[in-house]
Parts: sequence; C-alpha cells; structure tokens
Amino acid sequence: MKENPKTNEVSFVTSKKERKEFIKFLYSHYKNDEYWVAPLLMEQKKLINTEKNPFYNNADIGMFIVRQNGKMCGRIAAIEDRRFNEYHNNKTGFFGFFECIDNQTVASLLIKTASGWLKDRGLTEVLGPTNPSMMDEIGVLVDGFEEYPSVLMPYHKQYYDRLLKAEGLEKEIDLYAFRVSQDTVAIDRMRRAGKIVKKRLPALEIREVNLKNIDEEVQIVREIFNKAWSDNWGFIPLTESELSVLADDLKLIVNTKFAHIVEIEGRPVAFSIGFPDLNQALRHMNGRLFPTGIFKLLWYKRKINRIRTALMGVIPEYRGKGIDALLHLKAIENGRTEGFHSSELSWVLESNEGMIRVAEKIGAHIEKTYRMYRMEF
Repeated sequence: MKENPKTNEVSFVTSKKERKEFIKFLYSHYKNDEYWVAPLLMEQKKLINTEKNPFYNNADIGMFIVRQNGKMCGRIAAIEDRRFNEYHNNKTGFFGFFECIDNQTVASLLIKTASGWLKDRGLTEVLGPTNPSMMDEIGVLVDGFEEYPSVLMPYHKQYYDRLLKAEGLEKEIDLYAFRVSQDTVAIDRMRRAGKIVKKRLPALEIREVNLKNIDEEVQIVREIFNKAWSDNWGFIPLTESELSVLADDLKLIVNTKFAHIVEIEGRPVAFSIGFPDLNQALRHMNGRLFPTGIFKLLWYKRKINRIRTALMGVIPEYRGKGIDALLHLKAIENGRTEGFHSSELSWVLESNEGMIRVAEKIGAHIEKTYRMYRMEF
C-alpha cells in the first residue's frame, strides 16, 4: 500500500492554544537529547509575552508553526526591532525561536514565511536568531554539542547550520563560550599581572555589587555597559526598563562574590556580572518549578560548582589597562573559596581580539561556538 504524501501546513500563531504549542514544542523536540537542559517554562512564556516584556514596547513579533500531516514539526518567529533599526539607520528584520525537524522542506517553509512577514513591513534583510532580542539567547550552536550549556545559553540540533545555509542564510559572526577551570587557570600569571595593574592604577578599587541598593547599581551597570559596548557588533543601548527586568531576574540567582564594580577615585569605570550556573540544577527539573521542581532546585542548587561570567564592560578610556583580567582574577579567587570549579565566559565575539587574548592568557579555551546568520531579501 502506498503511503500518503507528507503535507506541510503553516499557521500564524494567534490563539492561546497555539502559543502554548509554540512554547511546548521545544520540550518534545529535545526530550531525547542528552545535553539539552529544559529551561523554565515560566521564563519561556515571558519571552513572547508582548504585554509584559518591555522589549515589545519598540518591537513586534509574528510567530509561526508548521505541521506535517497534522503534527507540529517546526516553529519560527519574525521580529521587527524598531529601536535597533533607528539606532543603526537600517532596515533589518530578525528571526528567532527557530526549531525544526531534520527536513529541508519544513525549514524552507519556516524561513520563507518569516521572511515574507518581514518583507511586508518594508525590511530588506534578516538577521538571527534572537530570542527575541540581542540581550536574550542568540545564535545557533555549531560546535560543542557534548557539553551542557550554561544558564541562559541555548542548545541546538547539530543539523541546524546545514538547514539554514541551504536556505541562503550566511554566517554573519560567531560567538564563543570560553571555559576556564581551577585545573587550567594560569593563576600565578594572573596574580603577577594583577599586581602590575594595581601599581599603575593605585586608586583602583573593586567592590561587590550591593543588592540592597540594586536600583542604583543597575544604573551604574547600564551607564558603563552603554559606553563599553557602543562599538561592538549588534549593539543598541540598554533601556532602563529592559535592564530593570534583567536585574529582577539576576538578583534571584546572582552571587555577589562574582558581581563586581570597579571604581577609580570613586568613579565607576568597569563591571563584571557572574552567577552560579543554574543549569546544573535545572537539568533535573524538566522545565517546571511546581509541584516538585522547587524542591529539586533547592537540593541541586547546593551542588552547583560552575559559574557563568555573562556581562563585563570597561569604559573606553580604561581599556587595555588590564582591568578585565583583574575582574576575572577576583572571580576565580572567590570561586576557589566558594567551592566553584570552573567558569564559562560567554559570549565573546570572534572579532573581539582583546577579550579573546585575555581569555587565552588566563588559561581558558573555547568550549562552544554559536553562529549568527544574515540574508538579504
């Protein structure tokens, strides 16, 4: 007997049921992948909540689902970030939340549908993935599949790079996740370099972020970040509302032993934000806090021995003076006393030669590579 040919149907996500399907596809799609870590379902819902996520104050999103013979087999979002285009004076659209079975026809339907939505809005190219913004999870994992991802870093199927390239998307830039451990860190070299930095900058002080004054600290971090990252690829200034939401999330997991601000004569000039790698606990919870996930979280949280240094910035006039290495040294020394074995430094642009040199000098190696893609219409 002949099998019925496969029929693919795409639908625009509008109903609550479809939004639920859009989110939950991630969990069924990866359920047999050993190194995938299920993110909290409640956090995934926040990412596409256009009423509560401040990103959508200046952006729109269109979400699409593809079903094959009635069964969901792929998803994608098309995103117009108006603030990005105003800042860069261009007409770039974004795609995000891309997940797909290993089927080129399905991938083609997803990319063409998202591209069509963006073209209808007058945009001339697509960049991505961003889930949904440049300050959220970005990129497709292309190397490092046999290691667990750190918290707030994505994990993907190995065939995604092939599917996307076949649809005309080309590499825009790669992002690195470096790993440094207590076994590989060049601690003596770092301490010698640290002494030199302190001798050159005797007024330099490193202090822990004060969670009791989190609003003031957030403003300091925002000002440094916007100055430090202004020349980086893909940058747009952080708004107060975006950073406020980020701060609300981070203060729940941040450990002040890994969150520092550098001051010179009382003036903030640099910062570094690291936090325990919560994915070491989340991988036991299947994305749910309730009813039993919260107990698993509390139990496995005690066993976390990795951190992730997720944000770092040094204002332009103090770059190249070793302040970034000094911040890494502080985190590593604190990690030793707090019982942490390793740290991920992510993400680092492949074009950021200064940060790559610092990472290599402290004994870090590239553990994962993520890729951003671009295509002109």
